[in-house]
Amino acid sequence: MVRVFFAGTPECAVPSLRRVACAHRVVGVLTNPPAAVGRSGKLVHSAVAREFFRLKASGVLPESASLFVPGRLDRAFYDAVEALRPDVLVCFAYGKIFGPRFLALFPRGAINVHPSLLPRWRGSTPVPAAILAGDCETGVTLQYIGEEMDAGDILAQSRVQLDGTETTGALLSRLSLVAADLVDDVLVGVERHTLAPAAQDHSQATFCGKLCREMGLADWSNPAVVLERKIRAFTPWPGLFTYKDGERIAILQARSCESSFVPLAPVGTVLAADKNGVFVQTGDGVLSLLQLQRSGKKPLFWRDFLNGSPLLLTGRLGV
Repeated sequence: MVRVFFAGTPECAVPSLRRVACAHRVVGVLTNPPAAVGRSGKLVHSAVAREFFRLKASGVLPESASLFVPGRLDRAFYDAVEALRPDVLVCFAYGKIFGPRFLALFPRGAINVHPSLLPRWRGSTPVPAAILAGDCETGVTLQYIGEEMDAGDILAQSRVQLDGTETTGALLSRLSLVAADLVDDVLVGVERHTLAPAAQDHSQATFCGKLCREMGLADWSNPAVVLERKIRAFTPWPGLFTYKDGERIAILQARSCESSFVPLAPVGTVLAADKNGVFVQTGDGVLSLLQLQRSGKKPLFWRDFLNGSPLLLTGRLGV
């Protein structure tokens, strides 16, 4: 049985860690240090660290398995990992780039789990990128880690069909389960020496960058279909939001409509409200707002929102 060293940080990596721990031999786990959360600034372990503690307490992980939460990857860390005699690295969203010194510690290779169908959507935000682009399918790729990010040879892929209603959070949860199955299959291939790596077609590569909070500000000159995709792509973060009279309003759910439903007006204009929602003019088509949230308040469907704050959905939004 190969000796696996696992690296990951967020919740999406937990199913893969759990599967590897149950079916293979995990000698060590690497994750980011505890981070401050909430207004209190309390330090909280990563999702992967919390799962490590659960698996060890339940006896799934052996007592000898080690957890690493280094602030930086230095010589002492490399020496400690090397002492575990790992065969292979499995990495899913650890959050930092590994250098050649670390990758050389794994004689059977370093494997990355990437939630897209590489070479499409190389980069740090492949799930929101697929939603923003209106892709009909996405998936999970396992590939060798090389010098160029997400450009290594492909070991396995699993495809997932999209129906145009997915949010980033929901889709990433779905892909995390697909990834766990794929990781298990590939590690069996590592043990049996049956893997057949395939080079990526680099001419077909597309790329995605990091999200930032400012991306969530609704640009009403965008087409309605683009704004609807942004709502789903930016859920749970950074969300899509607008302003009215200086107050921030988060748009949690919406539906794009044909522009022929209502007369044209300046973008951002609240046109009407009926049983289908609150209609806002966009650069192409109309966006029907279905669920909204004021700062510091609970989410409300549009009827309840109008009952409590009728003046916030009049005139033009975003001005």
